[in-house]
Formats: sequence, structure tokens, C-alpha cells
Amino acid sequence: MKFTEGYWLRSERVDASYGAQAFEVLRIKNGMRVIAPTRPVKSRGDALDQTVLTLEFTSFNKNDIRVCIRHFEAYDAKKPEYELNEAPEETEVEIDDEKAVMSVGTDGLKVVVDRNTCDFHFEANGRLLTGSGFRNFGYMRWDKHPKTMFMQDNYMVDDYKPYMLQELSIKPGEYIYGFGEQFTAFTKNGQTIDIWNEDGGTASQAAYKNIPFYLTNEGYGVFVEETGTVSFEVSSEKVEYVGFSVEGESLSYHLIYGPTIKEVVSNYTNITGRPALPPSWTFGLWLSTSFTTNYDEATTSSFIDGMKERDIPLSVFHFDCYWMKAFHWCDFNWDDETFPNVEDMLKRYHSDKGVKICAWVNPYIAQGTDTFKEGVENGYFLMRADGKGVKQIDNWQPGMAIVDFTNPDAVKWYKGKIRRLLEQGVDSVKTDFGERIPIDVKYHNGADPKSMHNYYTYLYNKAVFETVEEVKGKNNAALFARSATAGGQKFPIHWGGDSSASYASMAESLRAGLSLALCGFGFWSHDISGFEATATPDLYKRWVQFGLLSSHSRLHGSSSYRVPWLFDKEADEVVKYFTKLKCTLMPYIYLKAVESHESGIPVLRPMIMEFPDDPACRCLDMQYMLGDRLLVAPVFNAEGTAEFYVPDGGVWTDYISGKKYEGGRWYKEKYDYMSLPLLVRPDTILPIGGRDDRPDYDYMEGLTLKCYELKEKEETEVYIPEPDSVNKNKIIVSKNGDSINVYPDHIPALIQ
Repeated sequence: MKFTEGYWLRSERVDASYGAQAFEVLRIKNGMRVIAPTRPVKSRGDALDQTVLTLEFTSFNKNDIRVCIRHFEAYDAKKPEYELNEAPEETEVEIDDEKAVMSVGTDGLKVVVDRNTCDFHFEANGRLLTGSGFRNFGYMRWDKHPKTMFMQDNYMVDDYKPYMLQELSIKPGEYIYGFGEQFTAFTKNGQTIDIWNEDGGTASQAAYKNIPFYLTNEGYGVFVEETGTVSFEVSSEKVEYVGFSVEGESLSYHLIYGPTIKEVVSNYTNITGRPALPPSWTFGLWLSTSFTTNYDEATTSSFIDGMKERDIPLSVFHFDCYWMKAFHWCDFNWDDETFPNVEDMLKRYHSDKGVKICAWVNPYIAQGTDTFKEGVENGYFLMRADGKGVKQIDNWQPGMAIVDFTNPDAVKWYKGKIRRLLEQGVDSVKTDFGERIPIDVKYHNGADPKSMHNYYTYLYNKAVFETVEEVKGKNNAALFARSATAGGQKFPIHWGGDSSASYASMAESLRAGLSLALCGFGFWSHDISGFEATATPDLYKRWVQFGLLSSHSRLHGSSSYRVPWLFDKEADEVVKYFTKLKCTLMPYIYLKAVESHESGIPVLRPMIMEFPDDPACRCLDMQYMLGDRLLVAPVFNAEGTAEFYVPDGGVWTDYISGKKYEGGRWYKEKYDYMSLPLLVRPDTILPIGGRDDRPDYDYMEGLTLKCYELKEKEETEVYIPEPDSVNKNKIIVSKNGDSINVYPDHIPALIQ
């Protein structure tokens, strides 16, 4: 939100009060409190009739300084609060007449406050990170009406909207990333970003997963600890600053230091939560019924059998909305006319066809169903703000009501519906929607509806994930979620929403996935070939390559099926080849999954995350790293041309063709449908599995180690994960000239 008109002038709609002096500094637990009048106090009279702000600098985690700015301290906005992890970090505070300094931990992070001006800056090991200077934080009275001491017909007292504002400086050459799954340009400089979840597709500034967190190539991140709308002006109001504002009387944020981008993300997820470890079977190919297509058991069986006949490994079959009757979403009852013996069918799918089952749900309950009546009778739904009963909407299902996840009894009831679905034979749940949450409602716990709009999805996905984990067990639970907020990464997997069948949409999906990855979301997917419309055979095959080199891979559409034989015969071969390729890469991919679970570093990574010191990587958003050793550059055009950058550091090797690429250069080459740039980083020992027919197997069985441009070294430890576990097997590799020695010695190693 912009509060100025140009740089010098404030908006005519705002009455601004900026912190102007650190009048008093007090030591408090884990930090310090600063009393900041908005006019300097030079005499006793100056302390009268003015606005005073309170700043608190505290630390509760490694390399983290929390800043809280308040105006009216007794103001209760009834905001929900994020579930954050706190591990108190030791702080030291030094105060003199000129400055106040708070140091955090052992990595040199500190905040320095100028007592004369209340300017403050953050530094680490003597290096300036960012700061707040002249008129950079304050209290904004928006659309303030005049007030008078005398009674008049239009008598009003301080009628305005209150906002808190903070602006933090950026340096020349500093790039801003993050904010969740944003489909706009990957580097966010120059953008206005409002953290407000919407069901807006993938082709606009609207986003399903808005996260109030950004990070920069200067080695720090900023997490705004506000569940409601946060408006960011990223060099879009004052080009030397990132500004952020919230409605209300307080604003809290965390300055999180790295010093690398990886460490920033790891430290951020240490606060907001690390991703759960998805089961190994989820990394295989998922196939959907699609959304509005006609299907019954014969149809779904023909899809599964058709994949088997073509030797295409299929791991998961997904039933989209119409497993329930039309106008019955979401009553959790299978359409008994189409699926009369559901439990028997799902047993056969498990035992005879060897697939796991996923089923679609959302948190909206259509009227006219028994489930709706239960919810109304027991008070499980959001209520109208005017007190006239349950809040109902017609824009998805007729008269639908919305489950109130602030009501413990409603949560228990909804979890019971999910539990019954799982007991029928479903293995995973697609948690669709969660963004269309109205604000003219009342919550059971009295929470502010605006602050609940984004936070709703956290409670929704948490309830479903906990149920799946309770039934299926730890490391065997997975969702397929669309909406999210900060902390939502704890409930994987997430997918990119309603893309379209075009190369532009394929590119914007990747762009958004990279931004989401920088917010700690370790596992991400997208609708291969696009959700809306039907792709050309060319686009389908190119998107298959990209989709099967993502952490998770799903064929899903809207009004048409996504089985490959409906596109062309070659599509069968492309899907088979890349599905099998991914299965053989599972010892490596699942190791990266375990690392994501333990450290918060995502599986799919932007180039800037792995190569922060390479200027060419700062804006790259059409290629990525799969883990830390594989570079993937999807083809985004019908000509089959890939233009990609290979970072410096030695000779990279194309995994498919074996071709060598010198680092530090751009390349432009043509590829057929059985290939794309899939490059192995120099000095890599890549574990290759012994099976290509499924993703969940013993990764030690038939294991081969492929060694790429291996440096001379006495000993390297290579870890092979155990499926559905954080346990790893250790292998020792050493190189002496052209000789490679491996312990245990029954595992073959190949020089590539």
C-alpha cells in the first residue's frame, strides 16, 4: 500500500506519524524495548500531545531478530497467530547516550539503534544487511476525518483506518525473491504484492499460496508475522526500499540472517516448521480422472490397465470431484450409482493393479445433503456477520457452507469424515480450495475474519494431514494441496493450481514453483500439460519431461483426459521413458527429500539458491536444480530449442546423452522429445537405483554409483536413504588416478 505521492510528498489521504527518536531504551527478556516519540523530545513540554510508538527487538531463534512496532498496546485485533517454533537465542544489549546495540548468538547478527533519530540497521559480522532510516517506520491514519471539540451534526472523533508501516533499505544490485507461489516475474523488484489468497489461476498477480516472507541475494530474509493482509511495495513506492504495511495498531516481523540463501531458508523453516517427509510412493507418476470428464469404474480401470499395457509405471490413481454426486460436494459419500462397491473396488486397485488411491475434497459443504444438515445442527460452519444463521454461498456448490476450523468440535467432525474415507481404502487426499473464504462472517473463537482469510488454509490442511498421519502413520502421509500460508509447508505435497495448456503457462508455473521453494516448500507439483484446455501433442510431451523431473508428478486436466495415448503414439514412449528415469533416480531424489525434511531446503531449487555468487543466476527462472547435483532446463517452445546457462566450476555432463559442457557459459541447442538438458554437476557421485518400475523399493538393491568429473580425494561419504524413513546407509568412495574404490565393495561405480 502506498502512503506517499512520489518520494517527498505524503498522500493527501494519510496522517503519518514516524518514529523520530529513541527517547528511552530498556532491557527486556531476550532483547530491548525502545520508546519512540514521533517528534523529538528536547524539553519537558515536547512530551505532551504527540504520538509515541514502542519498538521491541527480541530473539527467540538462531540468526533471528524479531521486531514488534506498536501504537496502542491494549488494542486487541483478535488475530490468529502462526504456530512458530521458539528456541531462545542468547542476546546481549549495550546502551549508551548515542546508540543501543542488541547482539544475537555467535554469528555476529545485531541491530543498532541511533538514539537521536531512532534510525536502526541490521548487520552481521560487520556487514550492513538492511536498515530503517528517515520516515521508514510509522503509524498511518488513513482517510482521517477532522475532529472538533464542539458538537456538530457531522461530529466524528478520530474516524480512520490505522496502519503500521515499515520500510527496509536495499542496495544496488540487490534482488528480492519469495512471497510464496507468485506467478509474476521471479525477481520481485518493482512489484506491489498483496498477501491475500485468491483462486485466480496461474496467469495474474493473484496467487493461491501467499507467504509474507521475502529474501534477498544479500543473505537475509524478512518474515512478516501477520496472518492477515500484508501489502508489500518492493521498490515500487520508494525504489531504495521494500515497504510493508498492515492494518491495525501493531506490526511484527523477523529479520532472518543466513548468510547464504540456503541458510536463510533453513533458518526460516526452523521458525515456521519443516516439511513432513512424504512416502516414497508419492514420487512416482500420478494419473487423474480429470475434473469434468465422465468416468466410472470401467473408465478408470481402462486408464490404469492402459498404462500397464504400455509399460508405464503408475503409482497413484486420483479420483477428482465426481466420485461424489453432482451438487453433493463435499458430503464425503461416493456416488453409489457409479461406484456401488467402493471398498471392493479400491481393494482390487491396491492388490491387482498395484496403485495407491487419492481422492478430492474441499472444506465447502453443499446444502441439501445429510452432511450439511449435521453441520448446521451442531454449529460447525462459519456464521453470517449479521447474525442471520449460517454463511452460505452459491459460487461453487448450491448454498454451500464453510467448515469453521476454529471450532474444535467441527475439526473433530471433519477429521472423522476424512478418516472414514481413508478406512474405505483411500491413501492420500487432495485438499482443493481453501482460498474462497469470505470476511463477512463470524468464527467460533471470535477471530478477526480478515486475519483468518489467509490463515484458514493452514487450519484446513492441518486437520486433514493430521488425520492421514494418524491413520497411515508417520512418513506415510501426503496431501495434494492447492492453497497455503506460512507454515503450510509442514503438510506436503502442494501443486501449482489451474494452469493452461500453453508454453507461457508452463513457464509461469515453474516461475511460481521457484518462488514457493524459496519459502521453504520442499515438495511441489503441477498439472502436466495444463489444467485448462487440451495441450497439443508437442506441448504434452515437453511438459511431461518437466513434470517428471519435478519432486512430484501428476497428469491432471479439466474437461479432457490426460492419458498419453490420446495425444499420439510417441507420447506413450515419452511418458514411459521419463517415468522410468525418475524411478531410477529415486535413491538421489529421496535423499534430497530427507534433506528437505531435516533442513527445510527444497528438492526443486532456483539456480540462485545453489549458485548465489554467480551473477548470471540471479534472475534465471526457466531452469532449476533438482537437488544440488542435477540441472534441469525444460524446453518452452514448439521448435524444441533450449537456451540455458551452465554455472562455472568445471565440466558438466548431460545425463541422457553424455555430452560435456564447460561451465560459465550459455548454450542454445535443439532436443527431441526423449531428451532435454539434464546436466550433472562436476564432482558428483550420483546413486542410481536398480529398478525402473516403481519409486518405492530398496534403494540399495542393484545400486550403481555414477561418478562425474570426480576430483582426486581420499574419501567421500555417499548416503543412500531407506524408503519412508530418515535412515540412511553410508558408502565410502575414494579416487586415486583413474581408480575408484568403494566400500562396501559389492556396489559398482562407473566413471562418466
